[in-house]
Amino acid sequence: MHLSIESEIAQTAAALVVDEGLEYGPAKRRALKQLGLPARTALPDNERVEEAVREHLALFCADTQPAELQTLRRMALLWMQRMAAFRPYLSGAVWHGTATRLSDIYLQLFCDDSKSAEITLIDRGIDYAVQTVQGLHGQPVEALSIGCPSAELEVIVGIHLLIYDLDDLRGALRADARGRTPRGDTAAVRQLLQESES
Repeated sequence: MHLSIESEIAQTAAALVVDEGLEYGPAKRRALKQLGLPARTALPDNERVEEAVREHLALFCADTQPAELQTLRRMALLWMQRMAAFRPYLSGAVWHGTATRLSDIYLQLFCDDSKSAEITLIDRGIDYAVQTVQGLHGQPVEALSIGCPSAELEVIVGIHLLIYDLDDLRGALRADARGRTPRGDTAAVRQLLQESES
């Protein structure tokens, strides 16, 4: 595929990710429509879109995004501490550092019993919705989704608790194509916060 079309799709998708809080898949499909390209046009991979997101953030959000990311990481850490019994890992834009105030928080929980996390939320009187999202290795997985108001960001932040079996943890920490860890535990998130605050 001609490079400039792929770049154009990636840049348009990146703007939708940053400015509207879309996930990569829907952003790429909307970018095709916006650019008036045929539906069967080959799409850039997520790595290319993430690169474009980083460029977009550096150009347009350098003054606001770092503080928004910190706030989201602090929220994620709070929820990881609340759900500590289920071995929580942070993934997605908040983990990778590309999140803005419109980004959702994705926590992956590795449970002995898939209903136990749900029971914990019920016991604590926390309202949630159950939905299916794309999980590890592209497989559908159940998520418990909570809307959590943030006074600092002045938005309702979506927090999605993705429920996995304990066995799934084994392959979950393998590095991605770029050699990065795709998710981090509580200690790793705490370290990210300390690094950016110092």
